[in-house]
Amino acid sequence: MIKRLLIANRGEIAVRIIRTCRMMNITTIAIYSEADKDSLHVQLADEAYCIGPNQSIDSYLDIERILEACRMSKAEAIHPGYGFLSESTTFRKRVDEENLIFVGPSYSTMDLMGDKIKARETMYNADVPIIPGSIGEVTDVADAKNIAKEINYPFVIKAASGGGGKGIRIVNDETEVEKCFKEAQSEGEKYFNDKRVYIEAFIDKARHVEVQVLGSKHKEAIHLGERDCSIQRKNQKLIEEAPCAALDKDTRDSLHEDAVKAALACDYEGAGTIEFLLTDDGYYFLEMNTRIQVEHTVTELLTDIDLIKQQILMANGEHLKIKQEDINFNGHVIECRINAEDPEKKFRPAAGKVNALHLPNGFNTRIDSMLYNGYEIPPYYDSLVAKILVKGANRQEAIEKMKGTLEETVIEGFPTTLDFLYRVLSYQPYIDNDITIKFLHEHKIV
Repeated sequence: MIKRLLIANRGEIAVRIIRTCRMMNITTIAIYSEADKDSLHVQLADEAYCIGPNQSIDSYLDIERILEACRMSKAEAIHPGYGFLSESTTFRKRVDEENLIFVGPSYSTMDLMGDKIKARETMYNADVPIIPGSIGEVTDVADAKNIAKEINYPFVIKAASGGGGKGIRIVNDETEVEKCFKEAQSEGEKYFNDKRVYIEAFIDKARHVEVQVLGSKHKEAIHLGERDCSIQRKNQKLIEEAPCAALDKDTRDSLHEDAVKAALACDYEGAGTIEFLLTDDGYYFLEMNTRIQVEHTVTELLTDIDLIKQQILMANGEHLKIKQEDINFNGHVIECRINAEDPEKKFRPAAGKVNALHLPNGFNTRIDSMLYNGYEIPPYYDSLVAKILVKGANRQEAIEKMKGTLEETVIEGFPTTLDFLYRVLSYQPYIDNDITIKFLHEHKIV
């Protein structure tokens, strides 16, 4: 069993991992930048090592400094959390070279699912529905025009290694194909050193629904239900809930079955997420996240299963001890991400010192955070400062419970998204479950 684990991350996810490791009698080793010397994860860990200056590139993204901390601390394993290096195949390969245990999938799986063209091919061969479009790389403009005849306009050209909106072009008619094709190739090469592109039909109205999966080295896989993550701003999720209230039983069962097929098709190990777009016509594979996600907490509250613990057990080479029939889905869970941002100033990040803090607690209420009174949030990293979750008997009860919890929450010293999220929860189309990924773009929440 793993005895010494280094957490290659910071903030609330590092705190979250530490708490499970304590329960499992695992010694935790924190890393931190100079800006994070007073962070909660540093104070809670058994040991802590400074790995560099404030900027991420010189600390949390510096692979060799992290591995040196592993050597100094005699860590046996690394948990990457989410963000930073969690989906870096370069980091994953170096962890293997250092003979360390990586709490997550194998290098080959990460490499496969990180390549969007190969991921689409893998899902297609596993009979998991994919968005209509190309199978494999689109090599030239003529090829793109031929595919357009099959799926019609508009369609999307995407870079194989793209992310963050880079290497994506929407093509509205034939006159735009050549220009968009070359632009997508150029951005892919510039940002990812990979000029390969592929094509998907443009889906304008959809929900973002993802299925949590667990897999082991022994070719076992199960699902832990789905989450609806459609409330997004610039592709960043703000509110997540489970189960998805738009699914009927047959569609839900089929979605879960396809998610398990997807996990088995890529020999997945640990906790991961199969992401789908849900439309009126069905659902389609979007991508796989080969890591723990921010919103894993939604599934934990719904199922009463510790996903971090399961990750560590899988990294230790154990069989899945949870059977599919053992999982129970009770009630409805909603999570709100609280960011240090100013909604009145186009959600500009707003770091500052915590002058007053009250995080409520109650029946079926959970808060994951790294905040404490007097803590000064560094301006160099992600703006997420807390995740607030509630569970109700049904969606309506969960909404009302979340509104009350947000009202009680006090975070003073800098602007947050607390009030904005309360307004979303009070907005009738949200209450009516009339939601797509364009919800915040189409509705002006005031």
